[in-house]
Order: sequence, then C-alpha cells, then structure tokens
Amino acid sequence: MPIAARPFDYPYDGHLDPAVTALLVIDLQMDFLSPDGYFARKGYDPAPLRAIIPNVNAVIAAARGAGCTVVHTRQGYRADRADMTPYEVWRRRRAGLDGTEVLLRSSPGYEIVPEIDVHPDDIIVDKTANGAFTYTDLEHVLRARGITHLLFTGCTTDVCVHTTLREAQDRNFQNLLIEDACASGDQYAHQAAIHMVTVEDGIFGVVATTKDVIAGLKAVRR
Repeated sequence: MPIAARPFDYPYDGHLDPAVTALLVIDLQMDFLSPDGYFARKGYDPAPLRAIIPNVNAVIAAARGAGCTVVHTRQGYRADRADMTPYEVWRRRRAGLDGTEVLLRSSPGYEIVPEIDVHPDDIIVDKTANGAFTYTDLEHVLRARGITHLLFTGCTTDVCVHTTLREAQDRNFQNLLIEDACASGDQYAHQAAIHMVTVEDGIFGVVATTKDVIAGLKAVRR
C-alpha cells in the first residue's frame, strides 16, 4: 500500500518497504525552537516550529514501529569555530551573535529539544551547512543501510529541509516531504517550499500529510 501524496502516490511503484526507508528529522534544536535561540534572535517566531512537534513525534513512532531508520540532524559550528570561513564569521557578527554560543556545538542550544522522541538506536548527524549531505557522513550511512527512500520532517521547510531534500534528489533518493511535520517562521516561504517539491510533476519528490504517512506506515508495519 503506497502513501497518498501529490502529485503522485509514494513510492511511485506502490511498494513501500520500511527496510529501505528512512525518516529524516531535520534540526529540531533548542537554537531554532527556543524563545532566546538563533531563530528568535533573527526576529522570527519559533511558535510554528514548536507546533509541529506532536506530528513529528507521531511520525517517528509510526516509522520506528514499521521498521524504518530514524535520522536526526543538528546544525552548528565546532566549538573552536575552526570550520567558519571569514564570510560565515561576518554573517555571525551581522546577526548579532558575536560573543554568544548560539549555533555552536558546545552550547545547550545545539541539542535537540527534549520534547522530540530520540531513541538510543536513532542516528544523529551533525552538520555545518544547510544541507545534511554536505561535509557529513549521511550519504555513507544511508547507503550502508541500503536506504533508497526518504521521508522529511523538521525545520525550516524553506532552508535546511529543502536543501537536504534537493541534495537527496540529486543523489537519486525517492523523497516525500511531510507538509504538516515541517515548518518555517515565514509562512509564505513554507508554502512556496512545499509547492516547489511538486513542480514539473514532482521534480524534487512528493508531498503528503502526517495522517496519510502514518496510515501508509501502519499498513506495512513489521
């Protein structure tokens, strides 16, 4: 039983196999969801990001129950900032983050928010770039496990989620974006990012709801 999605059901061949499917939970960290983190300091309201937590946890439970791999990502720089280019240092200063530990791997804000259900068997990938494939071992981990299909949740829809989804598409993974389990502080950007997945008859993948994804996963539960 495939997952009902648009512009076509997922997967395209109708064979949903949890053994080759991974759920990506992108960057649901304190620095993005807390009232004093990076996102809030940039003037965005983290409330829409926090609002997706129940849906994300529901999908995690369904994916885990079906036998899918669950991968969480975290974005931030090394504590010693050795991985920051001069441009990134300038952007950090411009954002008013000089002298803070925001988006540094040594800080409490780097951690995944405690409300998200992280299991000891889940995989955590630390990244510096917006895309989770850039300068990380994510692709190696997925290939080692035989993963070919990816489900996307997290924040923000228009930046880290979408960048990672596009990277995955160029690596020939089959992608599904769960539209109400990802969020942005900019609703227009969120909607535009969702629409972009479906253009040209699903050029970057397909879009589905939490409800339909859970229904599909329960139908193939191990």
